[in-house]
Amino acid sequence: MTTLVTSGTGKTGRRVADRLTALGLPVRIGSRSSAPPFDWADRSTWPAALDGVSAVYLAYYPDLAFPGAYDDIKAFTDLAVRNGVRRLVLLSGRGEPEAQASEVTVQESGAEWTIVRCSWFMQNFSEDFLLEPIREGVVALPAADVPEPFVDVDDIADVAVAALSQDGHVGKLYELTGPRLLTFARAAEELSQATGRKISFVRVTPEEYVAAAVTHGVPQAEAESLSAMFTEILDGRNANVSDGVQQALGRPARDFTDFARANAHVWKL
Repeated sequence: MTTLVTSGTGKTGRRVADRLTALGLPVRIGSRSSAPPFDWADRSTWPAALDGVSAVYLAYYPDLAFPGAYDDIKAFTDLAVRNGVRRLVLLSGRGEPEAQASEVTVQESGAEWTIVRCSWFMQNFSEDFLLEPIREGVVALPAADVPEPFVDVDDIADVAVAALSQDGHVGKLYELTGPRLLTFARAAEELSQATGRKISFVRVTPEEYVAAAVTHGVPQAEAESLSAMFTEILDGRNANVSDGVQQALGRPARDFTDFARANAHVWKL
């Protein structure tokens, strides 16, 4: 059963692809540089990427909460099922109404489905737009002083691979979080402890965040959408933990402290 891993070079996608390959399962990487290429922004690339595919890991770039995401997921899901895809595993966002609309599309597609609904990734601190700011010693975000149950991307990948390669996860919606709640200020403290360097959290206005993100290379439109997500979704609606990792894998979710210690070398100058 060949699996197409969309956003196959991203944080979750590359981990899912590596794990499926390690299991000896055929994988097709869905990225602009793959052969055949796959690009969420170019629907003409979709049919070739789906040719001969039986399962799909649906990871939308940049995020299901972004404008146009629902229409893309709807069109892609319809095409996938028409082309013989039997199983869909959707990476979704916790507390995002737009993401939940895409979940319904997958659930009503007629394919075997699993929803992997996630909180904020721990790896956003180590592999994404916060990496350089943390190295510089300041995490500046337009986020309120509310806690978030940060989830490890490796846990997400393990759940997604189980859903893609096993039959016991069909029709399941897993909410994945870490085992405890942390504010961004507390997360910065834990990063400080792990690295032996002072890392501070500073709350900024949405406008200040967008300007700084663009300076660090984030496209303007993406920076504005990210800012909106911080101000709208990080409002306390996700300030609770779930046991989705335990349900899916029979083991507890990874804690932020363990993540920070394991990645301390990444943030050191």
